[in-house]
Amino acid sequence: MLSLSFTPLLPWPVLAGLGVVAALLAGFALYARGRVAALRALVLALVLAALANPSLVREDREPVKDVAAIVVDRSGSQSLGDRPAMTDQVRAELERRFGSLASVEPRFIDVPDSRGGDDGTKLFTALGQALADVPPERLAGVVMLTDGVVHDIPASAAALGIKAPLHVLVTGHPDERDRQIKLIEAPRFGIVGRDLTVRAEVMERGGTGNATVIVRRDGVELGRRAFPTGQPFSLTTRIEHGGPNVLEIEVEPLPGELTTVNNRAVLPIEGIREKLRVLLVSGEPHQGERTWRNLLKSDANVDLVHFTILRPPEKQDGTPISELSLIAFPTRELFVQKIKDFDLIVFDRYANQSVLPSAYFDNIVRYVKEGGALLVAAGPEFASAASLARTRLASILPGDPNGRVVERPYKAKLTQTGARHPVTRALPGSDANPPAWGDWLRIVSSQTRAGLQPILSGADDQPLLTLSREEKGRVALLLSDHAWLWARGYQEGGPYLDLLRRLGHWLMKEPALEEEALRAQTTGRGREVRIERQTMADTAEPVTVTGPTGKERRIDLATAEPGLFTATFEAEELGLYTLRSGALTAFVSVGPANPRELTDVFSDTERLRTVAEATGGSVRRLSENGTTVVPRLQSVRGGRLSGGDWIGFRPSDSAVIRGVEVYPLGIGLAALALIAAALLAMWLVEGRRGQAA
Repeated sequence: MLSLSFTPLLPWPVLAGLGVVAALLAGFALYARGRVAALRALVLALVLAALANPSLVREDREPVKDVAAIVVDRSGSQSLGDRPAMTDQVRAELERRFGSLASVEPRFIDVPDSRGGDDGTKLFTALGQALADVPPERLAGVVMLTDGVVHDIPASAAALGIKAPLHVLVTGHPDERDRQIKLIEAPRFGIVGRDLTVRAEVMERGGTGNATVIVRRDGVELGRRAFPTGQPFSLTTRIEHGGPNVLEIEVEPLPGELTTVNNRAVLPIEGIREKLRVLLVSGEPHQGERTWRNLLKSDANVDLVHFTILRPPEKQDGTPISELSLIAFPTRELFVQKIKDFDLIVFDRYANQSVLPSAYFDNIVRYVKEGGALLVAAGPEFASAASLARTRLASILPGDPNGRVVERPYKAKLTQTGARHPVTRALPGSDANPPAWGDWLRIVSSQTRAGLQPILSGADDQPLLTLSREEKGRVALLLSDHAWLWARGYQEGGPYLDLLRRLGHWLMKEPALEEEALRAQTTGRGREVRIERQTMADTAEPVTVTGPTGKERRIDLATAEPGLFTATFEAEELGLYTLRSGALTAFVSVGPANPRELTDVFSDTERLRTVAEATGGSVRRLSENGTTVVPRLQSVRGGRLSGGDWIGFRPSDSAVIRGVEVYPLGIGLAALALIAAALLAMWLVEGRRGQAA
């Protein structure tokens, strides 16, 4: 391609001024001397042309293809129904048809589902990032293959920032039907033992107007009720335990419904104990009594009732009643009327001195079997005739004393069972041999009940701490009153807070301290889920994981520490996952409980219409009468950019300059010779005219 170019030797304003002066002089000369002055004008023109420094430029231009961007929506809503198959089919057909457009380079941009959770579908953000290296003039057009559920639509075509047509090809069908649960009031916390109300609504399109709602708590079905759709309703459930209580509200699906993933709403409710009521009954005062009291009082969530038996009924020392400032032990009120109000009863070095009638011990046994908790912290009295093991509590105590009390230093040690049990597993200092904590100086010798194993042992490997389950309740027997030595720092002390708090929480059924438990939680790294299986067995069987759409997989577990097995997996979908290991079930919600992608699942042709038509593009459905119709592709230089069965792309005739050759016209000997010739001709002509005159 050949063109004329100027590189002036003087600035253009100066050159323009000289041109004006030259034009005036030439005009005056022509007026004064007639046509003979034309040579002067020619000379001035040649001088100005030389100063303009003209050149002939020859460019070696190579045409380049225009770019057509094809944005393929792979978000969560695009995975519903037959949309994935339709998307794959149309993408392959577009790829084939773009092959026949020699001047257009197709650039396919697959936009996956948001891995972060609830960002929605952001096709325009992905388009801008993918075209960052494409000059705007090379963009021939944009095709979006989507269901129309897009969450970053610009406010106008100007905000879109492109001058090419935008064509939208919509998957899905116009007669789609779906039903889903919408949570209106969803409390995140509840008081253990109290009822909690949740408000929800069933929304549907193409439904019947009524729907059956199924309610489950921790995987157990609580009931079914029918509700009208489109109207809020209330459900009441009781918070049974501390920690996560997973409430599921599921609506029965419609025939031929688009998806059932959004038919279930998941609400994790954190169970909080309003107050843990503990009854501490101490026998004769001793060094460890204050340790128990301080430990229980240090927890703001514990409401402690503490009585110390200072004057047993048989004590007769003649002290006048008027001089006694102690209050009477309200045994009937505590052990008959209000015994069920307590979450834990602790007997600390308590000896049976007829303070409590035998019938009250029967009440304690009944209280435990119905779900209560009992801790016996024994001292020398447990080996005597006044031992609690000689009362009706014997049927639920984990051990039976043999009458001996061993008084010599020893290290408390984890037994094989204790190394796995969550109460004692990984106690600080337990990994050393011997354990890195101080000695205890006394232990009550006893025989552990058949079928039970102690979790701590003492002198001569005798049982030190044994736990048992009694029907719905729990019992712990600590066969030494020297835990206070750790609290006082004797021989650098020991982990008394860890031990006693874990023990108390196990007795009060803290879910994190269950011997057999299955737990799952997201790790915070994308969709990674961590599984924990707590068991007293040597091995743990694989966990079956069921995804939101019913897809199952088995996960093998690896040993993390004695009694604890773990594994991680990457969730493929957003929603609620159900995990099962034997009789145990756990739940984990990946991403938001009710993802944005599944809030509005119907394919839509109107959301993108305004911005598409403003660019000269179009919006159309791919499904026509049950078949998928892909429009033809055409290059259009003017006029409309779409028709009934075609979509157009605007070519730009862009090219890349591979080489440039420049031929100067106004400098060098040739230009000087031409100007000299013009001056000579002017002199000769004007000289002859002057002689003739």
